[in-house]
Amino acid sequence: MSRTVALRHSVLTTAAALGAFALTTLPAAATATPAQIATSTTNGVAYLKSLQAADGSYAGSGLSNEWAFSAFAAAGTAAVDVTPGGDASKNARTVYRTLLSTASWPSASPVVTDYERATLNAYAAGIDPARVSAARNLVADIYGYWQTAEAGYFGPSANFNGTVFAALALNGAKTQSGAQRVPQALRDSIITRLRANQHNDGGWNYSKAEGNPTQLAATSDIDMTGAAMAALCVSGVPNTDTDIVQAKAFLKSKLVAASGAFNALFGVNTDSNGWAVSGLNACGINPQTGDFLTSMGKTPVDFLIAQQFNPGGGFKYLPSDTSPSAYASIDGLRAVVGGGFTATPPTPVTSGAPQWVGQSAFTSGTATKLALTVDDGAGGLGVCSVALTPTGTTTTLGAVLDAATSAATPSGCVTGVTPSSGTGTITTLNGKANSGSNSWKVSVDGAAFTGAIRQQVINVGDTIAVRWGA
Repeated sequence: MSRTVALRHSVLTTAAALGAFALTTLPAAATATPAQIATSTTNGVAYLKSLQAADGSYAGSGLSNEWAFSAFAAAGTAAVDVTPGGDASKNARTVYRTLLSTASWPSASPVVTDYERATLNAYAAGIDPARVSAARNLVADIYGYWQTAEAGYFGPSANFNGTVFAALALNGAKTQSGAQRVPQALRDSIITRLRANQHNDGGWNYSKAEGNPTQLAATSDIDMTGAAMAALCVSGVPNTDTDIVQAKAFLKSKLVAASGAFNALFGVNTDSNGWAVSGLNACGINPQTGDFLTSMGKTPVDFLIAQQFNPGGGFKYLPSDTSPSAYASIDGLRAVVGGGFTATPPTPVTSGAPQWVGQSAFTSGTATKLALTVDDGAGGLGVCSVALTPTGTTTTLGAVLDAATSAATPSGCVTGVTPSSGTGTITTLNGKANSGSNSWKVSVDGAAFTGAIRQQVINVGDTIAVRWGA
């Protein structure tokens, strides 16, 4: 993602010209067949592999090619199996994990979308985003951008895309066992903001529209509509929900009958089509039937495949382009193979390579962060990233809550805890005491809530939810 606009188009960059791959283009055909999709997948994966640098990297300055990891995973290729010249020591996953673990990453002035992009792609690459290293917890990094005064937004609310991709990252990047790691109260808060920003025409745009009649009446963007509807669906909203149905109708209204393309604000292009199709994919809506089969027998997938050079495999950004674009190729392939904005990492074919990698324990003396939510049971939700320096390979819930009183971002997540030391049941938090069957309970990484005690063991990367209630 590039700064506040984030994740955006190759129209803002110089298209990468890989002449050897810019061969004949597949002719468009009505409703892409499984054979066509299989060919597109094989050639598209080959093209994305060609983007890997000699040092094994995909991430670089500006608009990064690390989004290739989301496309690889959706296409069934494990990032650890992607190597430059067969050099397994420079496999894409290891190199990317090393980059994310670097103290200077992402920059001196990071924005929330940096961490959201990394979370989605680390997850797809088989890197637990909460356990990148002893010091790097991408989920906690995202929590640090919670807007206390505008609950449900991440990053400045004017840059609405930061909240959309928070939903995609926090809900899409599940635990290694496939569990939803963030609590329902947080999911519901974000869903409320996503709904409030839906335009009158059924779509969304990159900027905030909530509370602004002029913005709500403005024409929506194909790209952000795809991303926002995906954000709702990965947050648990069904595709029969009124807001999803309205988004679907908006996309249908933008179809070009002759090609199956969506007519986007930037004109007909692969990236906009890719995002829209990925949104439909994430919601379990078939982009090749029903509302998305035009009167001339074309679909959005037909358009994407027609944008692909074969056998080279790269996708062009505009129909008039004569060479492939790296970013368009990522967006195009991910959509064609049925992917949303991230995917569970495939099982590697490299001998001995695990599906997942991640830090297994705290490193004593190494500063780190943990993601924490505090739900007071009455509509008040605190969300923060807690900074602490463990003194062993594990820590305790009491130590995390103590640290949160003075080292949380944003501040105010925890103002006080009783008892304030030692062990035992947590009886009061933020001035609210246990009362009968209503008491403070805790969940770690989406597990069932149980009574909160100070001595509960907390491991590296745990996502902690504390809640008052029965």
